[in-house]
Amino acid sequence: MPAALIEVRRRYSEAEEVAIIDAVHGALVAAFRIPPDDKDVRLVVHEPHRFACSPATPDPERRTLVTIDCFAGRSADAKRTLFREIVERLEACGIPRDHVTTIIHDIPRESWGVSGGFAAADVDLGFAVEV
Repeated sequence: MPAALIEVRRRYSEAEEVAIIDAVHGALVAAFRIPPDDKDVRLVVHEPHRFACSPATPDPERRTLVTIDCFAGRSADAKRTLFREIVERLEACGIPRDHVTTIIHDIPRESWGVSGGFAAADVDLGFAVEV
């Protein structure tokens, strides 16, 4: 049930955008062991002047920020695996590994509403969060 937001500084073709979204989703499935059909990934394209980055960035139009909102409980190893999976999969999309930053927000299940207004802590999610 993680929600992922990918922010980029350039326009991609529709096929490239789908590949980027699928790369991040695939990384979540591999690292956090979420069900493959549990997909909540958004891609936002910013005009470069609205997404500042270091002038030392070699290829600034490929700068990519991935933010993951997820339930608290994932281990440090699962998070490390996620970081690796994301850069490896985005590299296959032409985004250099050192141009990707990933931020994870761990949210308590009682602070996340699901299933028509229930706290995630009060429902069977159908998958393990503690990986």
